[in-house]
Amino acid sequence: MNQRTERRGIHVDQSELLCNKGCGYYGNVAWQGLCSKCWREEYQRARQKQIQEDWALAEKLQKEEEAAYASIQGAQAQPQASLAPFSKFEEKKTNEKTRKVTTVKKFFSPSSRTAPKKENQEGKTPSPSISRQSSIETDRVSRDFVDFLKILQKPGREIHKQSRAFIEIMANKKDLGADELSECVQDFYQNMSDRLMTHFKGSTERVEQVMDEVEKYIMTRLYKSVFCPETTDDEKKDLATQNRIRALHWVDIQMLCVPVDEEIPEVSDNVVKAITDVIEMDSKRVPRDKLACITRCSKHIFSAIKITKSEPASADDFLPTLIYIVLKANPPRLQSNIQYITRFCNPSRLMTGEDGYYFTNLCCAVAFIEKLDAQSLNLDPEDFERYMSGQASPRRPEVGSSWPQMDTAASRPALAQVYQNLDLLSGLGSRQERVLEGARSLQSDLITWQESVEREVQEILEKYPLEIRPPALSAIDSDNVENDRLPLPLTPQVFAG
Repeated sequence: MNQRTERRGIHVDQSELLCNKGCGYYGNVAWQGLCSKCWREEYQRARQKQIQEDWALAEKLQKEEEAAYASIQGAQAQPQASLAPFSKFEEKKTNEKTRKVTTVKKFFSPSSRTAPKKENQEGKTPSPSISRQSSIETDRVSRDFVDFLKILQKPGREIHKQSRAFIEIMANKKDLGADELSECVQDFYQNMSDRLMTHFKGSTERVEQVMDEVEKYIMTRLYKSVFCPETTDDEKKDLATQNRIRALHWVDIQMLCVPVDEEIPEVSDNVVKAITDVIEMDSKRVPRDKLACITRCSKHIFSAIKITKSEPASADDFLPTLIYIVLKANPPRLQSNIQYITRFCNPSRLMTGEDGYYFTNLCCAVAFIEKLDAQSLNLDPEDFERYMSGQASPRRPEVGSSWPQMDTAASRPALAQVYQNLDLLSGLGSRQERVLEGARSLQSDLITWQESVEREVQEILEKYPLEIRPPALSAIDSDNVENDRLPLPLTPQVFAG
């Protein structure tokens, strides 16, 4: 070959190579001995082969998912009552996995490169329970629940799956009444407890520990939909109880025979803590946490009674004190919280233990407040009605009576100061009455004086009537005697231009 060779009309050097594909191209090759045209064709063939392999993998995954779904359906067809409520959840889960496989197919399809936005919209799996905005507390409870179940390993996974399935089922039962919702939750508690008893071989303590976590997780997620539902009159009862307690603001310790001396600082602190605990009950979501607030409140009451009496408190001392604490606190949504605990709390806690005992006493205290009458406080019915209507108060003395300051003032300086202030207020009231009486007398005197002045003016006008004569009109210079000596008036003159 010569130093320079003409090939296809192009002069090339002898150092240039011939394309390995045999296309006849002689020149600079792009990659692996191929010209640019042959390299692009080879790249397209390799890419099509990769797409076909991906399609085959996607079809294989879909067949495996369909086989798994068929096996799950066959297992659910068997008479297993424990897995019956969760068939919809398994079906939904399988459908979500099938949609994921379809998304993989679309990703490797040629049309996916031209319409990515449409692919993203079709790949979404809208779910009300997943897309809703979870609160911080709900997220924290969910993480704690998962961390707790990791210790149980395989049973923990089953408990988590069934709990999530139950929440999904309850999300579709918003139209049910409160009793039906309560029945569903209680049935779930019973079924879960029976399974745990079988797994833990009768270990009641371990079962209660797991059930507490299950209750916390479920009721935190369902709180907004089952607390004070619209199908009940819980809100109406809350308002009635709140107004009733407000009307009973005048009831004091002596009327209820409460064995508590609030003048003792430590006793006063326990009373304040008890009031705080019973008010805090409304801020909790889990029935067990609400019961814990009632239990803490009750223990503070027992401490206050013990400090006052220097001996352990009895049940006869506890209930009147609890009634007094409820009247002082007036907890928000009291009836709704009681109904919520009754409907959705784990029944084992309400039937046994101190939580159930204290909750029963709270219910008794609320029932006593609703039926409270004059006989319950050893009062006259007329006085009771006047106190309830606000026309009178047992803390205000009758006119002419004095405050009992002798023994009380000596033993309780704070109460003596209160009595002294009330005496000052009574004195200010009498002084105000005197000032008002003087003002009314001055007003009467002013009216009488005005009327007497009007009568005198009228009499003078009648005795000396006023005559008004019109003034006589005359020329300005009529009185001037020297008018004849005045010059003639000036006459206008016109000068030519």
